[in-house]
Amino acid sequence: MGYTALCLTAFILAFLISFFTTPLAKKIAFKVGAIARPRKRDMHVKPIPRMGGIAIFAGFMITFLIIFVIMPVLPIINWKQILGITIGCSTIFFLGFFDDIYELDAKLKFIIQIAAASFVALSGIRIDFFFIPFIGNNPVYTNIFSIPATVIWIVGITNAVNLIDGLDGLAAGVSSIASLSLMVLSIYSGYLPGVILTATLAGACMGFLPYNFNPASIFMGDTGSTFLGFTLGITSILGLLKGYTIAAIFIAVLVLGLPIFDTAFAIIRRFLAGKPIMSPDRGHLHHRLVDKGYTQKQAVVTLYGISGILGLSAIGFVNRDIRFAFLVFLMMGILLYFNSKNMSSNSKEDNLPTHKD
Repeated sequence: MGYTALCLTAFILAFLISFFTTPLAKKIAFKVGAIARPRKRDMHVKPIPRMGGIAIFAGFMITFLIIFVIMPVLPIINWKQILGITIGCSTIFFLGFFDDIYELDAKLKFIIQIAAASFVALSGIRIDFFFIPFIGNNPVYTNIFSIPATVIWIVGITNAVNLIDGLDGLAAGVSSIASLSLMVLSIYSGYLPGVILTATLAGACMGFLPYNFNPASIFMGDTGSTFLGFTLGITSILGLLKGYTIAAIFIAVLVLGLPIFDTAFAIIRRFLAGKPIMSPDRGHLHHRLVDKGYTQKQAVVTLYGISGILGLSAIGFVNRDIRFAFLVFLMMGILLYFNSKNMSSNSKEDNLPTHKD
């Protein structure tokens, strides 16, 4: 089987597994009582099952094991790394699973996330070096800090994706776009396992998305959002930080820019307000869009567009086409400006007095 066919097979298989196991995930959620009941900061108004991450996990892990373990066509990832990915992702999945049922303590979750990321780093998947954009082409080696740097990166992305899971279809869609962007960039880097892993993750996300897009019949819950973030952290290391010769960290941050920037602003916002960093609030970008008058669908599609533009910018940067990256950013600014103007005018029209007989 050719590598192109293998990547396509991975995507389709993950998509189908995720799509057809989502109804099963609903039944399990109701069975164990993993139901999202409306809270003050939430956007839904009725109880919804929140274990869709079971389907995403099944789609990714089953496909991953079939291609890298059962099919002897890719001896590129060694057994130690396969074990690291399997145990690390499974640990995060079960952490999210029990959190959706029992709402575990934040500190306990953080400790387990660090342990899972450490296992991945010790398996050999780590940030050994990176390049600083616009400052030469010489790598900066992490040396003894490679494992801590890897753990910080994976745990950071894990929580960043978890935090943006606030609207129907948002985390699944943004993760799909990020996965596809990482897949294209992994093709440029020439690291085949990165291409297949990102194609698999994109397929698993997109198989779940039809059930999760507004109006959602199921949420992914922490079972899905933390697993997605954890896996995106791993695939960005394998696909980008292992293979690029220019500005690897900058490229990875661009691709995952939406969850990273939203999380960074949330930390700063809570710190300045004197609140615990992990405390929930309605200050996230998706909340702000809805509060400005966007519908859930409009807010989600707008954030999809931002994610896609950031991914295109990363691709342009990799091709050393700075003009292309600049034009993409300019396009994003123009679209956001006119979108906000349109929403503002709609909001004013909605507030006009209506005629009553």
